[in-house]
Amino acid sequence: QVQLVESGGGSVQAGGSLRLSCAGSGYTNGRYCMAWFRQNTGKEREGVAVIGGDGSTMYADDSAKGRFTISRDNAKKILYLQMNSLKPEDTAMYYCARARVSISCSGLRPEYFGYWGQGTQVTVSS
Repeated sequence: QVQLVESGGGSVQAGGSLRLSCAGSGYTNGRYCMAWFRQNTGKEREGVAVIGGDGSTMYADDSAKGRFTISRDNAKKILYLQMNSLKPEDTAMYYCARARVSISCSGLRPEYFGYWGQGTQVTVSS
């Protein structure tokens, strides 16, 4: 079965950097649309960035676009999120997600994705 396992979360001070990884297994095509989401307790899950099988990217907003970089290694089926200039408001559980069948991405809504990892916690202190 499809499995997604995130890693790389942790605690950093504001202004610091983290690189999240998401390793996929249980499938052979490494070009599915994939994304990063984040969620805090009591809040809705929100999209951070999405990347198509061809490497095309989209970010949730200008703040994410200027500080975060989503990338992927299709051969290894690994998704990355490089996060720089972290702010306390970036604190959340970060999840990677994979589309069920699509290589191209339709957007950053959770309902577009059928497979999810268990999450990795990112905590940014001021």
